[in-house]
Amino acid sequence: MTTQVTPLRREAPLGSPVTPHKVPEWIKTILKHVVLFPAAFLFLLPFLWMLSTSLKTDAQLFTYPPVWIPNPLAWVNYPNAVNYIPFFTYLGNTVTITVLSVIGATLSCSLVAYSLARINWPGRQLLLILTIATLMLPYQVTLIPVFLVFKRLGLVGTLAPLIVPQWFGVAYFIFLLRQFFATIPLELSEAAYVDGASELRIYWDIVLPLAKPALATVAVFQFINSWRDYLGPLIYLNNQKQYTLSLGLQQYSSQYGREWGLLMAASVLFTLPIIIIFFFTQKTFVEGISLTGIKG
Repeated sequence: MTTQVTPLRREAPLGSPVTPHKVPEWIKTILKHVVLFPAAFLFLLPFLWMLSTSLKTDAQLFTYPPVWIPNPLAWVNYPNAVNYIPFFTYLGNTVTITVLSVIGATLSCSLVAYSLARINWPGRQLLLILTIATLMLPYQVTLIPVFLVFKRLGLVGTLAPLIVPQWFGVAYFIFLLRQFFATIPLELSEAAYVDGASELRIYWDIVLPLAKPALATVAVFQFINSWRDYLGPLIYLNNQKQYTLSLGLQQYSSQYGREWGLLMAASVLFTLPIIIIFFFTQKTFVEGISLTGIKG
């Protein structure tokens, strides 16, 4: 009679770590997309409804259940929306304000951020703290004092109050760029010093080319802020020929509130530049945001 010997199971020693099973990368990718696609659709839903409404006839606007794909497509809403208001006048004003604001914010904030991150001078840390502290002040707190300043200067009723403040720095952008500049090795500046380069030369030829992601982030943020700004034009502009698109659309809705197809068509034209800008700069934009917090 033979006795069957059962092999002994080797037990793991107490306290030894158990290696977990790794989830395959393709499963992680599928799970991410399963979560992200519904979230993306929810964010996209208002724009899709606005686009759908802009292509509807008056008879299709209030049908129930709602129609997502109009039939026929009322493309005529777009030329009608442009003709009902001085659309291109408002567009020109908006582009002027936005372009000059982006240039001013990018240039002024990068100069201040460079001095705070790369140059040692007395009071640098104090100025940085004060700059960050201004982020806690709501826009409404400084609204009246700034308005009185521009009124004393005789600039109320012009485009200047919507452009000039950006040329004197924006606290959030200064902090963002300062964080990015701090990640650039100081050895590059020291080597340029040895070759006789000035601070301005180092700033322009060395630091700025390396900071393109952060500069693009500032430009996109400022573009969105200036393009969609409503409160600023409402306060400072009193001539209809100077209105921006945001203010012009508000006036349009008050005059032609029942023309929902035309209003949505004008809103689509107003929103498209922001979507296009972000679409072409999203890679650089995300890179700039992710790199600005590496080094304090």
